[in-house]
Amino acid sequence: MTTTITETPLPPHSQIAQRTAGADFADCYTFADPLPASSAMETYLAVMGYTPGWMNVLMSVRNQAVRLVGLKHLGSLEVKMQAQDSKPAAHYALGDRAGIFSLCYLSAPEVILCDDDKHLRVELSVYKHQQDSQPMVSVSTVVHNHNALGRAYMAIVGPVHRIIVPKMLSQSLHAARTAHQ
Repeated sequence: MTTTITETPLPPHSQIAQRTAGADFADCYTFADPLPASSAMETYLAVMGYTPGWMNVLMSVRNQAVRLVGLKHLGSLEVKMQAQDSKPAAHYALGDRAGIFSLCYLSAPEVILCDDDKHLRVELSVYKHQQDSQPMVSVSTVVHNHNALGRAYMAIVGPVHRIIVPKMLSQSLHAARTAHQ
């Protein structure tokens, strides 16, 4: 079964929607909730635990390229799900790292993870909600550029982001669903 992933506006009742003032980039992808009984943090960990290998290769290329202009090496996008490396969702607190991001907002229906570097601030939200009485998840990204380097970076990354995020989500959701069957 294929999960339909649809580009949508940011959910108006989400915390991430309150963070768009002055944003230079924002997008959102919505799909049927694969884990409707789970919290937003549990869903984030489950989906990111199955990040496709090609996405981690792209992150590695990104990390090598941006070090030439003094930006942070973010590491791998994947959140480790092996038993020895895993951390239960309930044990995460504000400021903790989960993959390449730090936790900056946490509630049962929404988690916002962020990274701030000298060129931009990126925030990623996983928001669980109902749409037409169906449990849904919206994954949103909001970016605030700090300077010309941020604008140049997003001129390259923004269009690529819109192509790879739905594909990555589709593959991650398929892998997570298969693993939980």
